[in-house]
Amino acid sequence: MQKPPSQTATRLNMARIAGIELNDNWKVDFALTRIKGLGWPLSTKLLNSLGLDSKKRVKDLTSDEVAKISAKLDEMPIEGELARQVRGNVQRLQTIGSYRGIRHSRGLPVRGQRTRTNARTKRGKRKTVGAFKKEILSKMSEGKTEEKK
Repeated sequence: MQKPPSQTATRLNMARIAGIELNDNWKVDFALTRIKGLGWPLSTKLLNSLGLDSKKRVKDLTSDEVAKISAKLDEMPIEGELARQVRGNVQRLQTIGSYRGIRHSRGLPVRGQRTRTNARTKRGKRKTVGAFKKEILSKMSEGKTEEKK
């Protein structure tokens, strides 16, 4: 089935910066936040350093402006390079056997949060240990006596 010409035209015109296709209707400052490692503050700082208007739409950017943004982004760790850097940092902590490295390897909170309660994201679903209701306990004991007979 053929796509309408309006959809194919927008696909071809989307700006591609750092391997990410940015929607034409987005403002440039917001569109840059779609790149992993670039948040709002870094996005606005980047646009200010290049002297670009942050309220400009992606479709209004010239190819020269896109090239300037891409060149500036090549200086920063973003996307895969950033992920490799973070993974390397965690691996280094685990290798040297630091407290933080041990917490990472055990899958527990690293930054001093309490684990007696909460920390469910890291620890997973609750597992009840040693707390049974009387009815369940009596059913279990009845089942054991029937097995012995």
